[in-house]
Amino acid sequence: MEPTRFRREVAGWLADNLTGEFARLRGLGGPGREHEAFDLRLAWERHLAAAGWTCVGWPAEFGGRGLSLDEQVAFHEEYAASGAPARVNHIGEQLLGPTLIAFGTPEQRNRFLPKIVAVEELWCQGYSEPGAGSDLAAVSTSAVLRDGEWVVNGQKIWTSLAHVADWCFVVARTEPGSQRHHGLSYLLVPLRQDGVTVRPIQQLTGTSEFNEVFIDDARTPADLVVGAPGDGWKIAMATLGFERGVSTLGQQIGFRRELDDITADAKRLGTYDDPLLRADLTRARLGLRVLRAHALRTLGRPAGPEVAVGKLLWAQWHRGLGELAMRARGARSLVASGDELDDAQRLYLFTRADTIYGGSDEIERNIIAERVLGLPREARP
Repeated sequence: MEPTRFRREVAGWLADNLTGEFARLRGLGGPGREHEAFDLRLAWERHLAAAGWTCVGWPAEFGGRGLSLDEQVAFHEEYAASGAPARVNHIGEQLLGPTLIAFGTPEQRNRFLPKIVAVEELWCQGYSEPGAGSDLAAVSTSAVLRDGEWVVNGQKIWTSLAHVADWCFVVARTEPGSQRHHGLSYLLVPLRQDGVTVRPIQQLTGTSEFNEVFIDDARTPADLVVGAPGDGWKIAMATLGFERGVSTLGQQIGFRRELDDITADAKRLGTYDDPLLRADLTRARLGLRVLRAHALRTLGRPAGPEVAVGKLLWAQWHRGLGELAMRARGARSLVASGDELDDAQRLYLFTRADTIYGGSDEIERNIIAERVLGLPREARP
C-alpha cells in the first residue's frame, strides 16, 4: 500500500477507536509508568489484536500482517503520535516472537505465537542476575534435565513486568562447569508455578515495574529450549538485536512529545528566557533528529554489534532530557506535592536508569570498541 494512504488508514483507525473508555488511556504507560491503568491497557491491546493491529511486522503465516519496513515505521509513528497508551505485550511481540520465528521449532511456534498475537499470554525477560549485572555471560542460574523436564534454580533481577507475566524466557547454565558464554541455554519457563517467587523492587519513582525473581526447582518441559542446549548465548544475542528494531521510531515520537512539553513549560514559567536553557533545548531537538537518522540508517540490516550505538545515543539523550525537564521548572522542580511526582520529576528520576538497563553505557562502549572498531579487549580479571 502507498505509504501516505497507509498512514491515513492507521491514524483513522486510532482516532475512531481511542474513544469511550479507551479515550482516557491517551499518554498513559511506558517506562516508569507501567502501573498506569494496566488492566484497561491490556483490554485495549486485545482490542488491537481483534482488529489485526498486533505483531504487524511478523509474516502473515505466523499471525502478523507482514507489513513492509516503511509500513511498520508508519504504524509505530502514527501509534505514538495519536497518544495511544504504551503497549503491555511488547516483550512477547517484539522480543520473544521474532526469536521463535527465527529459531523456534514448529511446535514452539504453534504453541506460543498465536497467544502472543491475541495478547492471551504475557512475557518477561530473564537475563540479569544479582552477581552478573549487565554481563550476561556471567549468569549462574542453572538447569538440569530430569525425567523429561528442565529443573531450574537461580535468581533473576531487574525483570521488567514479571509481576504481570505468565512466562519468562530464561538464560540458564545447562552444562555444569562451563564458563562465560559457553554452556548456556535459552529456556521458556512458566512463572505461575510453585518454585517461582516474584518480588517487586521499589524504584526512585515510588513504583515497581521491575522485580527480582527467585527460581527454586521450577520446571519446564524438555522441549521448551529454543535452539539446541548450549546455544543460549547465540539466541540471547539475537533477541537483543530484535529489541532495538523498528519500534524505536515510535519511541522517538514519545521523546519528541516530552521535549515539546518541556519547552512549553519553560515558556510558561519564564525559564525559556535563560539563553543557556534555550540553547540546550535547541540542542536536544537536533539530537532527536540524529536519533531518527541513525534509526532509519540501520533499519532492516541484520542485527549486529552496531545496535549498541543506537542504545548509547538514545540513553544519553533521554537522560539529558530528564535534566532539562527539571531546569525548565526551576526551583519548583525540587518540591513534590505530597507523595505524587509531577511529569518532570518522574522523567528526571526514571531516566537515571536509561544508561543502565538494556545494556549499560560501559558495556555498550566495550561492544563498540572491541567488536566494531577492532580495538584491543579491555583487561578483565
